[in-house]
Amino acid sequence: MDKKQLKISILADNPNSWIMPYIHNLIGKLTDLHHHALLIQNQQQITPSDIVFILACEKIVPPTTLSLSQHNLVIHESALPYGKGWSPLTWQILDGKKRIPITLFEADEKVDAGDIYFQEMMNFEGHELVDELHQIQGQATIRLCLKFIDAYPDVKGIKQTGRESYFPQRTAKDSQVSVNNTIEELFNNFRVADNEKYPVFFELHGKRYNLKIEKVN
Repeated sequence: MDKKQLKISILADNPNSWIMPYIHNLIGKLTDLHHHALLIQNQQQITPSDIVFILACEKIVPPTTLSLSQHNLVIHESALPYGKGWSPLTWQILDGKKRIPITLFEADEKVDAGDIYFQEMMNFEGHELVDELHQIQGQATIRLCLKFIDAYPDVKGIKQTGRESYFPQRTAKDSQVSVNNTIEELFNNFRVADNEKYPVFFELHGKRYNLKIEKVN
């Protein structure tokens, strides 16, 4: 029996986010599956839906908005409840990790606390720069969203268990490095930096200097 056409909203309130091309890719795939998929750039525009994917949202979605839809789903790059909070992929790359979980879970009143539906591992070789990191992350995001759609409505979440931890919000200051470290020691800082928006930098003799990296082969 064919599955019913679903009404799916994808919330992305930051039009400049790196994930926007992947969101448009996801919308195309959902449309090919004969679902009604719509990009929403302001959470106040959300109307009752079967599923809302919250993929690039800088503002917390209130319970009144969450209650409009059957499921409100978030993607987070950690083994929840470990690594709640901000920029989990960046913090873990800086920590030298090469296998990082990516988790699809239900949005809840509490941040990053809802039931988990699916999770997979992202594998990195250690040389990827920010665009390549985002490519792996974006493709994994699409896979998890489509996996939920394929399983729906026979999906059951599991409660989060284990040690809870939080990553802090990153600022431009987090891209500052010491002139006393080697390039090898700083390489992960270069990997997660955006050369234009938040480049690696150091300060010396009262001046600031930006450092930019480019992979040539």
